[in-house]
Amino acid sequence: MKRGITRFDLGLAALLLLAIGTWQIGAAGYIEGKAWLAQHLLDHAWKETLTGKRQVKAWPWADTWPVASIEVPRLGVKEIVLADAGGEALAFGPEKIAGTAEPGKAGTTVIAGHRDTHFKWLADIQPRDRIIVTSADGRRHTYEVTGGKVVLAHASGLYEDDDQRDLALVTCWPLNAIQPGGEERYVVLATAVDDIGI
Repeated sequence: MKRGITRFDLGLAALLLLAIGTWQIGAAGYIEGKAWLAQHLLDHAWKETLTGKRQVKAWPWADTWPVASIEVPRLGVKEIVLADAGGEALAFGPEKIAGTAEPGKAGTTVIAGHRDTHFKWLADIQPRDRIIVTSADGRRHTYEVTGGKVVLAHASGLYEDDDQRDLALVTCWPLNAIQPGGEERYVVLATAVDDIGI
């Protein structure tokens, strides 16, 4: 006796698809929510840092702390930048890569962030956009975007030690990739145009 597809089978399949879809949307919402909440907690820690305190952790078990803030006025962007503490901290905010120049100092300041959360806005950045990086001492350093390029992750050439004051914002490439990671990175380059005091 041959059995056909019943309404029960269709209902069960629809319920299963609904459950999978809800799970996928929930997972994406969880990542976005975690990134949003972390930035609010980090904002409080950043305000304390600006009063002169050092290595202020946003929550007791944090393995990183705010070292700068980054703003792009044209896009309405403001992010708290963390000390480089490894890949896990990138879930909470962009990170200043250890060993790169401090904001406003000679050399290249390199800040990395996830393309689908904190650095999602890199897709909309344009040449001549102004980027303001505030360092832990309260000084504001203004950079102007000069362009962008795609580089191999292991051969980016970003750690050039020179007399210029540059900024490089780095994220995974392609920006709309379904799978994270990969061998390529997108780099937005900017050059210092002036410093503004506290």
